[in-house]
Amino acid sequence: MSDNITLSSAVQRIKESPTLAVTAKASLLKLQGIDIIGLAAGEPDFDTPEFIKQGAIQAINDGKTKYTPVGGIPSLKNAIADKFKNDNGLDYKAEEIVVGVGGKQCIFNLCLSVLDAGDEVVIPAPYWVSYEDIAVLTGAEAKIISTTIKDNFKITAEQLNVALTEKTKLVFLNSPSNPTGSVYTKEELLQLATVLHKYPNVIIASDDIYEHINLNDQDFNNIVMEDPSLKDRSVILNGVSKAYSMTGWRIGYAAGPTKIIKAMTKLQSQSTSNPSSISQAAAETALRGNNECIAEMVKEFKLRHTYVVENINNIDGLSCIPAEGAFYAFPYAQDAIDRLFKANVISKNNDIGFCEYLLDKANVAVVPGSAFGAEGYFRLSFATSMENLVEAISRIKKAVEI
Repeated sequence: MSDNITLSSAVQRIKESPTLAVTAKASLLKLQGIDIIGLAAGEPDFDTPEFIKQGAIQAINDGKTKYTPVGGIPSLKNAIADKFKNDNGLDYKAEEIVVGVGGKQCIFNLCLSVLDAGDEVVIPAPYWVSYEDIAVLTGAEAKIISTTIKDNFKITAEQLNVALTEKTKLVFLNSPSNPTGSVYTKEELLQLATVLHKYPNVIIASDDIYEHINLNDQDFNNIVMEDPSLKDRSVILNGVSKAYSMTGWRIGYAAGPTKIIKAMTKLQSQSTSNPSSISQAAAETALRGNNECIAEMVKEFKLRHTYVVENINNIDGLSCIPAEGAFYAFPYAQDAIDRLFKANVISKNNDIGFCEYLLDKANVAVVPGSAFGAEGYFRLSFATSMENLVEAISRIKKAVEI
């Protein structure tokens, strides 16, 4: 009977999330008793801070277990507005904010709200794995701007100018970046803004989810902060997942023009409805608390980052530049891949074959760069213990230097 079932053309256009697929495979191997070190997942290894848990427990005890407004409870929206005002110098009203079931749903709702078949979406690569597939799901065309390690994985104003056309509807900017950890400077953002002013109908999506995972001690900036005149056609995407180690609570949020936010809320009303009432209470507690818990996590991330970059660069055939934010390293591995392929150690002369080899030979799970639109690289998360990182790097070195 299943042979007679046909799937939609939309779902056939997209791929399974590569990061989730690698994580699932690593978990399966662990269940089989194999000592796998997983460096694929994009979430902090720290527990959610206790004061945030207590905020959720209090909400349960207070009976806050019913449906809420689709786009988020008013008190959480107010906390988000205060966050934008205090941290970013940006003013948003409640009707310009929507709370979603994670940052991914906010991006999904944004794309479905503004994109039609034939529209173009400009995405700098390397990019977060879901940008392209979500855009393609709408029938739009993803237009990729490639960068390399020599560019510090950042697009230039010239590249953006070439990519934009009259068909462009949406541009994604992600700083700090997943998977590279690259961060745009104020000057670079202003240069990109100058180009965007030539295309007044283009919507800007600023993905700021790693805002607080700052590895270089520089003040955070996004394109709207640098050029407020773009605010009326920009949507800022953020959440509590990364900063407060709350990935499983599934709370993201977006702020932007009322017309877009209303459309995103309408879509949400016909899909998930409101995010969990308890998770919303926890998110409000997080945003109303102090950021000492973030500082403690970032301090540890910095130590891990330094260790990973230094030791990856000591492996023959791998090259890694320092990240400025987030908790990933994104080494270039093509030299090692070529050498291993010529020696008949790996059967595929690409990053996918290389990462499969690391999983099978070294029992280390990482994500191939091609999943992020960058062949010849791989992403390694240092959101795990230093003990795991030391062992993982040692295993990778032994597997590569044979």
